[in-house]
Amino acid sequence: MDWTGALHIEGIVIGVCTFLIIGLFHPVVVKAEYYWGTRCWWLFLLLGMAGIVGSLLVDNILFSSLLGVFSFSSFWTIKEIFDQRKRVLKGWFPMNPKRKHEYEIGKGR
Repeated sequence: MDWTGALHIEGIVIGVCTFLIIGLFHPVVVKAEYYWGTRCWWLFLLLGMAGIVGSLLVDNILFSSLLGVFSFSSFWTIKEIFDQRKRVLKGWFPMNPKRKHEYEIGKGR
């Protein structure tokens, strides 16, 4: 990574990658809620914890920063999975017809 240090573009690289990571998580939230509902929240918790551990173990500041961004984006996704369920109940996003019974139970929430 000497070329990034020589040009002092680490901040720009981190910014662009952060933008891409956050952008990637939006469709992941929509698809995860559609196929698995809110049951998959623990997967994002594990991904977030793994990202924190990775960030602490990696020496390179660029990769450590990106693992941190990935980690906290995973934690934020837990909240978004539950918010996505509310958006589906409002009719803003399509409901998975195979899991229709789960939505009928939770309409009062």
